[in-house]
Amino acid sequence: MAKKPQILIIGNNENGCTPELEKIAYETGMEVAKSGAILITGGLDGVMKAASHGAKDAGGITIGIIPQNDASFANEYCDIVIPSGMGLARDFLTALSGDGVIIIGGGSGTLSETCAAYMHKRPIVSIKNTGGIADRYADQYLDHRQQVKITGVADPKQAVKIILDKINSG
Repeated sequence: MAKKPQILIIGNNENGCTPELEKIAYETGMEVAKSGAILITGGLDGVMKAASHGAKDAGGITIGIIPQNDASFANEYCDIVIPSGMGLARDFLTALSGDGVIIIGGGSGTLSETCAAYMHKRPIVSIKNTGGIADRYADQYLDHRQQVKITGVADPKQAVKIILDKINSG
């Protein structure tokens, strides 16, 4: 049996997650599940929770890699919780656990995960018009090395299709 693709969704936590971003994250999580891929998030609130909720509602498998050492901190939509106990260093663990990354909005934590994925040449897609890191780096490279171009897309369906194409061709 072939390994299922693992897609990491990153973005705003509960402090910066608007209802519009929650809707986009929910739809993206649904699309991940419908594709047969496994959803990975940081397992907490905001975009992470909304994406996990969408994936669960579509019958998918969800993994939350949380910074704490106690699984009870994870949102209720995580099937599998990995309590890393690593604090912010868990951003590298999430980035390397995904075969590809989808960015929805995001602040400095999202940028940290994006940089870790970029340094390890993971394909990255950002959903445009979601603000933050997603908009700032859409259709760009993070630095002069031009290792991975972050592909900007219009919607969740396109994000999942393109990230899967990149994973499968990589």
